[in-house]
This record gives sequence, structure tokens and C-alpha cells, in this order.
Amino acid sequence: MTMSRPGQPVGAPADRLRAVVVEDEAPLARVIADYFVKDGFDVDIAGDGETAVELVSRSRPDVVVLDLMLPGIDGIETCRRIRTFSDAYVVMLTARADEVDKLVGLSVGADDYLTKPFSPRELLARVRAMLRRPRAGLGEAKPPRRFGDLTIDPDAREVRVAARVVELTPTEFDLLDALSARPRMAFSRGQLLEHVSRGQSSGDDHVVDVHIANLRRKIGDDPKASRYVLTVRGVGYRMGEAG
Repeated sequence: MTMSRPGQPVGAPADRLRAVVVEDEAPLARVIADYFVKDGFDVDIAGDGETAVELVSRSRPDVVVLDLMLPGIDGIETCRRIRTFSDAYVVMLTARADEVDKLVGLSVGADDYLTKPFSPRELLARVRAMLRRPRAGLGEAKPPRRFGDLTIDPDAREVRVAARVVELTPTEFDLLDALSARPRMAFSRGQLLEHVSRGQSSGDDHVVDVHIANLRRKIGDDPKASRYVLTVRGVGYRMGEAG
């Protein structure tokens, strides 16, 4: 069942931020929704994965808060389906601290995760940090950057390998954007996490490794013989010349 917040219809004005909360524990879903509503979001609630996919496809939210354990299809499959048509930021919630849950969730396109119990204020802070990332270039135009067959267009937020367009999540693109903007710089994991969260994240640096692994897989970069995203042992990552 889908529940829109009172006075917040699916067809709300486009200039308001929209969130979809996917959580089968109704009291928790309402608490999360109330925090977002008070912060100026239009919020819809879904209690299962199938409903969530349909709702996200209709309402086109800016962010999806997605519980891992759901009736019917779980949060992993729900995220996978959402990623086929939406680039909304996805924050996954899990009641288990099992690292596998976190890594699997991120591998299907989640941008961040929180383990229950969590503070709704922290959730909202992380979402606000993600939404501060520019989705398109404003001001001075930035020319595409080329590294061998890899092309990164910062203004279009488009990545190509040869003629193939590569579909990246917002976080994956932001990491590649940071690395390619300063290709000779070796970034620590903390610096990259700071970049993608605009200095607001208290997340785990290891999340960066997961996103880098997904990014490499999508651009066809073998981690054992990387051409594009190089591991700097004891530091983090930098861009390869891939000439």
C-alpha cells in the first residue's frame, strides 16, 4: 500500500524536492516521512518493494530511502529495478550490521547506507549532503576529459567508453569526476568520501572501495591491471593516463 503524506499529492509542483520512503514498519516510515516533510520535502511512503518501484516510476523522486528487508521483493531487488529507470539518490536501511548486506546493497546502485537504529536527523543530513552535489554544470563550461577510450563529460554528466554510454549512479559519477579533474593527484579514501558528501558524511571510508569496484566494473577496468582508476597503495586512488 502506498501512502502519500496529507496534502502532498504525487503530482506536486516540480520545484519541491521529493522523497519516497520504502519501509514496512509503518511507525518508522511515518517518523522518517515527518522529518522530511518538516524539512520541505514532498514525501510518499511505500510498504513493499513492488509498490515502491511503481511509485518511484510515477513520482520521479530526488531521493529514495529504502529498507533492505521488505515483504515480497527485498530492498536489493527493489534497488536493482529502480536503477533501470531512475538516477535518484538511494539510501539503504538495514537492521543487520552484516557487511555483506551493505556491500551487496551498494553493488546494485545504492549511494549510502545506515544501520538501524539510526537518527532520522543523521539520515536527513546525509540526504541533504548528497543533494548538494551538482547534477549539471552551472557557470563556466567544463570540456570533456579523455583518458584513452574513456570520456567524462562533467557538464552533461555523461561517461563513455569508446562509443558506449556507461550508466553510473550519481555517487559513481562524482567519484570519477573528482579523480579525472585532478588526474595526477592521489586521493585518500577520506578525501573522496568528503568530496561526494560535501563534507557532511560520517560514513565508512570502505564505502568508497565498493563504489570504485562498481565503477571499474562498469567502465571495463580490470582492478588487477587498471588503466583508468589506479590504486595507490597505502593512500587511495588516482586517475590513470590510459593513453
